[in-house]
Amino acid sequence: MGKLVTMIASDGSCLCHCLDSTDMVAKAEQIHQTSAVVTAALGRLMTATSIMGAVLKGEDSSVTVRIGGKGPAGVVIAVADNQGNVRGYVTNPVVELPLNQHGKLDVKGAVGTDGFLSVIKDFGFGEPYVGQVPIISGEIAEDVSNYYAVSEQLPTVCALGVLVNPDLTVRAAGGYVAQLLPGADDASIDRLEKT
Repeated sequence: MGKLVTMIASDGSCLCHCLDSTDMVAKAEQIHQTSAVVTAALGRLMTATSIMGAVLKGEDSSVTVRIGGKGPAGVVIAVADNQGNVRGYVTNPVVELPLNQHGKLDVKGAVGTDGFLSVIKDFGFGEPYVGQVPIISGEIAEDVSNYYAVSEQLPTVCALGVLVNPDLTVRAAGGYVAQLLPGADDASIDRLEKT
């Protein structure tokens, strides 16, 4: 697990979890021998899943996040425990795509947009909670935000990033998930959306 920091806004309106996931994404790249764009896709999903797992209550809790958009990378999946320890898998670890229109790795092109983001939260007792939403961007962070908004009715902003060196090693990886807390006013919502 990388370094996770949790913060709460001074007015109590927002909770934010920030994760430096460089080490775990680098390890996944070494294990799976992924291409740059697949490293970015798998790394983003592992980062989000690690944060989602770390906030679960209960010793036996875990979360599984799966995104399958019918892109050339196939299905990307990550599983995390309640400590944020995460492992990931991708169907096709080597996918070569040109950079997108912004000159960045084309994660959307690798993942695809014709499918679903699925989340399974297992609390270690009873039936697991299962939520599923259509993929809206394929860039993963927006899809995680959409999952929280639609499936859990929790306004959320998520940002994820993986920087891959020319030699395909991971230079940096990380992300954050910021969520409004009960009682947040409209001004807090506006501030969170502008972040």
